[in-house]
Amino acid sequence: MLKLGLLGKNISYSFSRTYFKTKFEKENISGISYENFDIEDISRFPEIVKNTEGLKGLNVTIPYKEEVIPYLDKLNKKAKAIGAVNTIKITKKGKLIGYNTDCYGFINSLKPLLKKHHKKALILGTGGASKAVIYTLRKKGITCHYVSRTASKNVTYTYSDLNEAIISEYQIIVNCTPLGTFPNIEDCPSIPYEGITSRHILFDLIYNPEETTFLKLGKQKGATTINGHNMLKLQAEKAWAIWNLLQ
Repeated sequence: MLKLGLLGKNISYSFSRTYFKTKFEKENISGISYENFDIEDISRFPEIVKNTEGLKGLNVTIPYKEEVIPYLDKLNKKAKAIGAVNTIKITKKGKLIGYNTDCYGFINSLKPLLKKHHKKALILGTGGASKAVIYTLRKKGITCHYVSRTASKNVTYTYSDLNEAIISEYQIIVNCTPLGTFPNIEDCPSIPYEGITSRHILFDLIYNPEETTFLKLGKQKGATTINGHNMLKLQAEKAWAIWNLLQ
């Protein structure tokens, strides 16, 4: 039996496990299972690789997309440029190769919504997923700036810096934080929603609930809104192609 899985922390809600279980059933794929590897600390990662017979690949989620990198033998070019990994392939020789498929899922979800005036983006949060988002948008020629609770050399704005004028200037706003995830569905990033207009796109990487408070508040202002569900499906299929287990 070949095995795949998701590496993360507090991941009982996992999209990936359900997605791949359904995929295997629908496509009559046998001899492959997908399970969660829910660990409290990344230091437990090597023992998972060592002790899980038949393990061929992993998805990686919060909070290990950056922390897992020192444990890998190699990063592909894109993952290295982004500085975050969400897919690991285990070769026949046991080498661990890191990839990033978040960038593929994100841009292919966003692309149909982009218009000529979408020139600047605010990225809320500075974790592993945000690195893939900012890398991808910059490749499309979109100016991007990070927003975080605390100032640092990579952060252009803290939340307390934001005002209506800044919000109106950046017509793509991407929530890469977990704020608003079930069960804390009333939570949302603290930004001046008054500055949002019908020219904005609000993209929330969260998929549960389907419409977060962040998206609801954007929709009330006429913004185009999108959640992370399609992004997750696309990145999962890209990961499946990288693992290439049926070839």
